[in-house]
Parts: sequence; C-alpha cells; structure tokens
Amino acid sequence: MTNQNLSKKKKFKIPHTYVILFLMIVIMAICTYIIPAGQFERVEEINTGRSVVDPASFHYVEQSPVNFFDVFYSVPSGMKAAAEIIFLIFIVGGSFQIIAATGAVEAGVCKAALSLRGKEKIIIPMFVLIFSILGGSIGMAEETIVFIPIGIALARALGYDALVGSSMIILGACCGFSSGFLNPFTVGVAQGIAELPLFSGIGLRLIVWAVMITVTSIYILRYAKKVKEDPSISIVRQLEIDEEDSNIDLSNIKPMTINHVLVMLTFVIGLGAMIYGIFKLGWYLMEISTIFLMIGIFGGLIGKLDPSEMAKQFVIGAKEIVFGALVVGVARGILIVMQDGMIIDSIVSALGNIILGLPKTVAAVAMMLVQVIINFFIPSGSGQAAATMPIMAPLADFIGLTRQTAVLGYQFGDGFTNSIIPTSAALMGNLSMAKIPYEKWVKYVAPIIGIWLFIGATFMIIATIMNYGPF
Repeated sequence: MTNQNLSKKKKFKIPHTYVILFLMIVIMAICTYIIPAGQFERVEEINTGRSVVDPASFHYVEQSPVNFFDVFYSVPSGMKAAAEIIFLIFIVGGSFQIIAATGAVEAGVCKAALSLRGKEKIIIPMFVLIFSILGGSIGMAEETIVFIPIGIALARALGYDALVGSSMIILGACCGFSSGFLNPFTVGVAQGIAELPLFSGIGLRLIVWAVMITVTSIYILRYAKKVKEDPSISIVRQLEIDEEDSNIDLSNIKPMTINHVLVMLTFVIGLGAMIYGIFKLGWYLMEISTIFLMIGIFGGLIGKLDPSEMAKQFVIGAKEIVFGALVVGVARGILIVMQDGMIIDSIVSALGNIILGLPKTVAAVAMMLVQVIINFFIPSGSGQAAATMPIMAPLADFIGLTRQTAVLGYQFGDGFTNSIIPTSAALMGNLSMAKIPYEKWVKYVAPIIGIWLFIGATFMIIATIMNYGPF
C-alpha cells in the first residue's frame, strides 16, 4: 500500500460524548433481552426508616425488555430524572457569569495568583487537601460544581490548564469521599446497615486518606509541570485555545476595589450558608440552586450591574454550558434503561455469588471489585449501600471476613470510579462546568483511577490480615 493510500485512510477518532453515551444506552437495552430480569424484596428498617434489600429474597421475574421506542424515550426520561442537577448547572453557570461580569473574580484570582508566584506547587496539594476534607466529612460530590470555575481560572492564571484546575477539586473531593473517614452518606449508611458502631474503624480510613491525597497531589503536579513547560502537550489543548480570550493576563491587571471585595464577600457568605445548610439542615440540589441564584443577583447588584445586564450575563453563562448540562440527562438514560429492564438486581445478585468460595484475601479484593462494577449501575453512594450491604455483610460473615472489611470494600468500590463513570451525575456536571469533553477527561484520569484501585486492593488485603474490626 502506497503512502498516498495510507494518507487517505481515516485515522480513528474518538466518538462525540453524546455518541458514547447513547451507544451505552443501546448496549444496556440489548442486555435487557439477554440478562434475566430479577429483583430483591425491599424492607424498611424500623430504626432508620431506610429501605434495604432482603438478601435472601432475590427471585427472577417476568422479562421486561426495553423496546425500540423506549431506547429513545430514556433520554428525555433521564433528563427529567436528572432535572435538579441539570438546573443546578444552568443556575450556577449563569450566576457565576454575573459575578464574573462585575470583574471581582478576575481581580481576586489575579491577587491570589500574584501572591503565589514562585509557590505555584502549593496551590494544588492545598486544593486537594481542602476538598478531600469536605468530601470525607460532608460527602461533598455534586456540590463541587460551584468551585470549578474559580479553580480553572486560578490554574490558568498560574500557567496550567482546565484539567489541572478541575482535577484538584474533583479528585480532591473524591479522595475524601472514597476514604470516607467521616462520610455520613456512604460509610455512615453502610455501617448502619452492617450494624457496626457509627464511624468505627476510622484509624485505617485516615491512613487511606493520607495515602490517597499524597499520591493524587503528586499525579496532578506531574501533569501540571509538563503543561506549564510545554502548553502544546495539554490533553485539552483545543479547549485552552478556544478559551484563550477569557484567560487572565497577570501582566495587565486591574486593581481590586471595595466593590470587588464586597462581591467576593457575598460569594463567600453564600458558600458558607450552603455548607451550613447541607450539613445542618439537610439541604440538597434545589437549595444549592436557590443559594446560587441569590449569590448571582445580590453580587450583581453590589457590583453595580443593572438588572437587564444581569439577565443578559445569566443567559450567556447558562448558554455556554448547555452541552455539558444535557450530558447529565443523557447519561441518566443509561440507568433508566437498566431500571425499566429490571436487570440491576440480577447483576448485583450474580456478582455477589462470584465471591463465594474464594480464599479470604482474594475474596476481600473481589468484594471491592464487585462494588466497582455495581457502582456503574448504582452510582448513588447511599443507594449502593442500601442495595448491596444487606448482601455483603452476611456474605462477609459466611466467608470469614469482618463486616468492617465489607464496608471498606463498599466505600472503595463506590468512591474510586465516581471520577470516571459516565453514570455519575456529579462527574458529568463538573465536566460540563469545566467544558472538558468526557473522552479527554478519561484519557487524563484513567491512570490515577488505576493507582487508586491498586491502593484499595492493598488495603483490602491489609484489612483482611489484621482482622479489621470491631467485627
């Protein structure tokens, strides 16, 4: 074959994000014809009111395959199911654009960047540490969306790219969420179902947390150093070129005025109210959206924008993230298909049976890997705990593992892959805010996910050997 003919051959190109997600919907629809439909009975815990699986109740039911029409119906249905996070993304994007239009964000980021000149390496581990604490204590996940624009603006001002700015927030929160030292939504729920003392075994989880934030900080720093030395190697180089006009020029900065300070103070007060509401009042996406709408309006007024200009800026901000916001709904369609086809419980039951009969250390690692697989189908942390821990806790008793080890396997399996699976609403929302294509993110994050899984497997073996308890 001549060079001319070779040049005519098309190079393989990764499909568009929407294409990848829709293909996954189609694959799952086909699976509803192949995988037997089944379900567990759910029972309500008297003490907590939680609906949990009765592990002895699995039974096959009449097949419920998803038809041709329902494959397409799953997309708008997924958007309806994910409406709260989709609207959160639109409101955060619009409100942040109002704040940005006042000039306060640019002035604040410039001031921070100038103060960190020569100390750029500090910012990455600092962000990873802060967000890991939030992820490990209040289970911060979807809430990280609101911090993405500032992280990216600061990273770009320091000579990095959008991947650095977003990953030090996303991966930082995931380090805390996965190690789960005080995470009430994962470890708290799982330990409750396993009848363990709340947050028992925290010592080992803190060691896991320390290892994860150290390894993750090094990983991001290595990539950041390469990008700073040669911007052309950035995985999101095209995005950086497209966003070049919006980058902050530190050589020609405007002074930070009193108005800028007051606008940023409004932003900080709003975030403080949001964190208090989440932790103390049980707030979630709707309340967060409300807070950000208030931040945008009051920040705009303090920044001396007239109402019409604020409305204009809001629309601009929301318009820029339409692509990413709708991705969340399309991704949710994958779960809709699996739920309608009644194959999720069948998959959970089959994976649980695989663990039976394996040696203890192998079974411990297998328990984590089973949870990794299940996390694709049930990306909700508390939802996965409710669906799997009633099975995994007695299974651990049967094969000679402690229930605390079963919880550890659950939290690793639930947490690690939240930063790569397309069914994670938090991840897809963060990427939409960052304008990072899903396939580019996967290329960047896949190695660190592999490292995390190795760390998790190592600690599962350690937990088995030390008889990690109290029981």
